[in-house]
Amino acid sequence: MDHIELMTILDQLERDKGINKDILIEAVESAVASAARKVWTVGEEEEIEVTLDRKTGKITAFADGHEIRSSEFGRIAAQTAKQVVIQKIREAEKDVIFNEFKGREGQIVSGSIYRFERGNIIVDLGKTEGIIPKNEQSPKEEFKQGDRVKVYVLEVSREMKGPQIILSRAHPFLVKRLFELEVPEIYENIVEIKSIARSVGDRTKIAVFSKDDRVDCVGACVGMRGARVKNIVLELQGEKIDIVRWADDIKEYIQAALSPAEISQIQLNYDERVANLIVGEDQLSLAIGKRGQNVRLASELVGWELNIYTAEQ
Repeated sequence: MDHIELMTILDQLERDKGINKDILIEAVESAVASAARKVWTVGEEEEIEVTLDRKTGKITAFADGHEIRSSEFGRIAAQTAKQVVIQKIREAEKDVIFNEFKGREGQIVSGSIYRFERGNIIVDLGKTEGIIPKNEQSPKEEFKQGDRVKVYVLEVSREMKGPQIILSRAHPFLVKRLFELEVPEIYENIVEIKSIARSVGDRTKIAVFSKDDRVDCVGACVGMRGARVKNIVLELQGEKIDIVRWADDIKEYIQAALSPAEISQIQLNYDERVANLIVGEDQLSLAIGKRGQNVRLASELVGWELNIYTAEQ
């Protein structure tokens, strides 16, 4: 790399990668100074001063005020400048990736399954890789290398070797974002997702509300012949989805959240947000659900504690 070429590259880096040229020049100067110190025998107190001429790109070094003139210095200076430039390009690229994915925290991105590492799944996101840790995976899902997958961007942080991108297939908002992608009425803010409760791999309950009386919120989410919700179930490898009509009236909302079970009577304690529900004997197991899942999700969805009894109890 000759002097002219070095300045051209520095100009280009400032233009393309947005790295300030002054910072680059200082980095080259200090790197060349420390490289020179390793090669020349200079006293500890002796200063090595390196300057890079901004017009010509020529690098000059002075030890205690005397210029170091040797062909070896020219070679070391060129080599060191090259290393600094490569390092700065890598740092700038890491910054670009960090900023791009930091801006996508809480969103969905697509990628392909790249490899499996100690229980974690590494996803190829194009410019970089992300990781789905074991605790952010769905126990029911199975992937193989090369599978395309939509993932929720949970957290992006700066690490020494580049941005660390933590992805999730287990977060409730993955389902929320999938509905936003699939249902134009949600994206256009006509239908609103009021609440979501998820038991990963098994079932999700989602409460929706329409701001326009002419639009049926549940119908919009289900789609023609169930097409929209089917696409989401397919993406989640068979997780069941209950679409619940949100209601201002808590009794109505609880009844919808527990459906398809029928509730005979509801007693409410507003102070403690506890509801005692009386159901027919034939509705009990339906209301509670397998391993208590139905009532647990309904309770999480409406934000009330729900206790279920039969009339005899």
